[in-house]
Amino acid sequence: MSETQTQIPVTVLTGYLGAGKTTLLNRILSENHGKRYAVIVNEFGEIGIDNDLIVESDEEIYEMNNGCVCCTVRGDLIRTVEGLMRRPGRFDAILVETTGLADPAPVAQTFFMDDDVRSKTKLDAVVALVDAKHLPLRLKDSKEAEDQIAFADVVVLNKTDLVTPEELASVEATIRAINPSARIHRTQRSGVALSEVLDRGAFDLKRALDNDPHFLDAHDHDHDHECGPDCDHDHHHHHHDHNHHHHDHDHHHHASPIHDVTVQSVSLRGGEMDPKKFFPWIEKITQMEGPNILRLKGIIALKDDPDRYVLQGVHMIIEGDHQRAWKDGEKHESRLVFIGRKLDAERLKSSFEACQAA
Repeated sequence: MSETQTQIPVTVLTGYLGAGKTTLLNRILSENHGKRYAVIVNEFGEIGIDNDLIVESDEEIYEMNNGCVCCTVRGDLIRTVEGLMRRPGRFDAILVETTGLADPAPVAQTFFMDDDVRSKTKLDAVVALVDAKHLPLRLKDSKEAEDQIAFADVVVLNKTDLVTPEELASVEATIRAINPSARIHRTQRSGVALSEVLDRGAFDLKRALDNDPHFLDAHDHDHDHECGPDCDHDHHHHHHDHNHHHHDHDHHHHASPIHDVTVQSVSLRGGEMDPKKFFPWIEKITQMEGPNILRLKGIIALKDDPDRYVLQGVHMIIEGDHQRAWKDGEKHESRLVFIGRKLDAERLKSSFEACQAA
């Protein structure tokens, strides 16, 4: 069995107090879903778990009668994860809840950085829970709310029953403006299928690309795959011409974003890259612009390389991997998306294009 098969997927859950995190965590710990999840929370008390559901407690770790366990982050996330990993029987997945205000980056980085944790777990996806009614206020008050969305692979847009269709469209347009590549699920009472939140493989690049035709393709807003039975989307989405190197997102939206979004995304496209130019370039950009880059994702065609090279980054930490061979007839093109603040789109574009192989 290879290491990756034994690595346990970790989901990082962000979202403000009141967005519905507790409801979601309670569902994981009490529903009969047939999986074993470990939930790491900041404050165990806040979840208010029904004592009848607790089978046994081992001072820090509570076992539920549906086979899941719950524990509190006591200071150090790495220690908490290691404590969980020592338990017999292990889990199908781990969910880490961050505090309402927290920036998910340090939590995500823990799973990139610590070798011991990394050998046993793999960061799976960052999920942001957003309260449809209160998001506009949150975004006015704090840049963290925006960061949480910018970081997310999956956004659970909750409490949609409390807003009008116009308000919902406007909130959704704002989320898209901050993060064009996240997958959005509209929910009420956090009623998202757990499979959409846990073990998504969004950070696992090989799977992200195989599962998700929209990875890096923010220009296809085709929501068919994310509608629930009570969906009220209009399914007439535009199909765009992909030959343009630069897309202007704004005019595709039915609603305009609520407020001035400070996070922007820069999408770059090019041909095959010269590895001797490309790698020093990306290294330099992430070192210089790291604090401004929240996330970066890319699929790179390298000259004379039969495989697609895939990149993922959070701030200054970046990792890349050969993924799979280019298929016959597949166009060898490089695509890179930066999500961040104060990014110089023109400079990024021209310096990226300068890395192309002659």
